[in-house]
Amino acid sequence: MKKMSFSFSGILYISRIFFVIFFGLLFLLQSCRKKEEDKNKGKIKVGLVFDAAGKDDKSFNTASWVGASRAKEDFNIVLKDVEPGEPSAIEPSIRILAEQGFDLIIGVGFGNKPYIEEVSKEYPELKFAIVDVEVKGDNVASILFEEHQGAFLVGMIAAGVSKTGKIGFVGGMDIPLIHRFYEGYKAGALYINPKVEVYEGYAGVTLDAWNDPTKGKEIALAQYSRGADVVYAAAGATGLGVFDAAEEVKKFVIGNDSNQNYLKPGYVLTSMLKKVDVAVYQIIKDVVQGNFKPGIHKFDLKNKGLDYAIDDYNRNLIPESLILKVEKAKQDIIKGKLKVPDYYEKISRNAEHK
Repeated sequence: MKKMSFSFSGILYISRIFFVIFFGLLFLLQSCRKKEEDKNKGKIKVGLVFDAAGKDDKSFNTASWVGASRAKEDFNIVLKDVEPGEPSAIEPSIRILAEQGFDLIIGVGFGNKPYIEEVSKEYPELKFAIVDVEVKGDNVASILFEEHQGAFLVGMIAAGVSKTGKIGFVGGMDIPLIHRFYEGYKAGALYINPKVEVYEGYAGVTLDAWNDPTKGKEIALAQYSRGADVVYAAAGATGLGVFDAAEEVKKFVIGNDSNQNYLKPGYVLTSMLKKVDVAVYQIIKDVVQGNFKPGIHKFDLKNKGLDYAIDDYNRNLIPESLILKVEKAKQDIIKGKLKVPDYYEKISRNAEHK
């Protein structure tokens, strides 16, 4: 009996120690949280919700993160990023940020559209922004790009460097936005070589098409096997598979959104720069300085929202004479002398004729 009593007392003693430690840690955690809240009191809070590919896609999402991170350093804001992982997790991610009273919530990519539309109406006192698609609302800024202009320039480079007269295009999701890239790319290639053949392929019709490198590699290898010696990847993380394919067959790839020239040195001909980082930085700056404006914010070649990348990784891959032609075309586009075909206008005309 004595032994049992001692054991029971020992258990009680250990339990008390456990509870003291547990509540001590809980108090410490609450204290730290309180200090953090005090430290961030009065700061602008910005939430960034990526699409399913996440912030390390080395493309579109990564560029958004770079711009937001730079804004955090420059303006001393509170920045929280959310990687939903699955498309179904996007809506609750946006909603949680709104419930926590974030001053600005940015949805990266058109997959955020229905949820930004819905939540922005429920929280009219907050500000929202979305990249790549228009959402109407008195508290929503829509960040849009004239992608076809930048794609035209890299299409010129692809056709100008190609030795086979055959080039390829791998898109992520089969949607009008990505067709806009393709049409601009094809037009630029034909501008240099009217006889060039341009192959096209897409990874799928769901949001998963942005995060499937295996599929991207498969499509690219098929295009290379048909004679393409340059393939443009406008496919988010799926495009990483195109880079692997280029290295495997020792042919060229063109990157997209961010400067991806460094990924496979010697095989990346150039990258079309869609400066999402600049746009995200600007919208955060507008909120911090009290200059937020809802509606469309458009970025193009003229305001340097688009370009192509030339650096130490690819400078020797493109003839200087070709660069001069591309620069001339860029200025002609800016001045309105050269009109790049716009897929959005094309489908709009087709709809009117029906």
